[in-house]
Amino acid sequence: MDGKGTETAPTGANMSNRSFPISDPICQTEEAPFAMVVISKFGVFDYILYGILTFMATVSLLVFLEECIYIYKKVPANKKSLIVWVNGAAPAIGTMSCLGMWFPRSTMFTDMFSGCYFAIVVFKFLILMVEEVGGDEAFLKRAGKYKLKISTGPCCCCCCCLPDVAITRRSLFLLKLGSFQFAVLKTAFTIFSIVLYTNGNYDIKKISADGDAIWINSFVGVLTITGLWPVGITFIHLKNTLRTIKIIPKYAMYQLLLILTQLQTAIINILGSNGTIACSPPFPSSIRGYMMSQQLLIMEMFIITMVTRLLYRRQYDPLPEEQDANENTRMTDLTQSP
Repeated sequence: MDGKGTETAPTGANMSNRSFPISDPICQTEEAPFAMVVISKFGVFDYILYGILTFMATVSLLVFLEECIYIYKKVPANKKSLIVWVNGAAPAIGTMSCLGMWFPRSTMFTDMFSGCYFAIVVFKFLILMVEEVGGDEAFLKRAGKYKLKISTGPCCCCCCCLPDVAITRRSLFLLKLGSFQFAVLKTAFTIFSIVLYTNGNYDIKKISADGDAIWINSFVGVLTITGLWPVGITFIHLKNTLRTIKIIPKYAMYQLLLILTQLQTAIINILGSNGTIACSPPFPSSIRGYMMSQQLLIMEMFIITMVTRLLYRRQYDPLPEEQDANENTRMTDLTQSP
């Protein structure tokens, strides 16, 4: 800081060092700057950074398109669309993050699109696990003599007293319904939020009890937990059966997507909203947090895209016949139930 009340700091989420007044009016607002305002403040480092991140997002999208061609040529028809949806999660989120990085005023909408896409992927991943076994009939045939252990995360991991549930058509339907409601209601609430935003009622930065955003986001959080629960139950039941097709690393990538797009983003945005992340014109604190989140997601989604390509690019041979001793040690045989 000098005698004129200025200090040196980055001008953006990763902008070049410049001097600006502490009382800069931009720091007193929460409005995101226009894209051309941001570009006009670019230095050499900013052009390099934005160029590299845009290149990563573009490569992720191109890799996904090439993977789609492979899937439609080599994968059985009942799995094609499911694998495309699941594989497209990281490239889609990375592309939306790239748009949000270049156009800061669009970050709310790009995050909403990413959230809706991930909600659909949650349901598609559950269906994919069932289809990898051979479909509903094959799943029921293999699992008919077992029970589902439902005391698992993220909803009931501490409720060990919950009884095991018989695997029937009804229980399989309820598992699918649990994830399907998340995909549908998350999309519906996103559309509703956009409608409220156009009327001036929805402000994502307003976290008080009289704001619409806090109630909508809280309810969506409950939907998220109930939507993830059936996927966890199904995975625990099938992880040994599907071990040969690398279901454990696939599930790990799915969980990593959840952590990065939901938990990481929420933490960074909260830090920005609280002013923990310093204001740096042309970005106020909250918007700078959004920019940091978008840039991190682009790099992370690029890595996940490459990993998922290795996991899903394979020959899809039928599973071997059921091996009673190894089907799943966490299931309970119906004949042993009291």
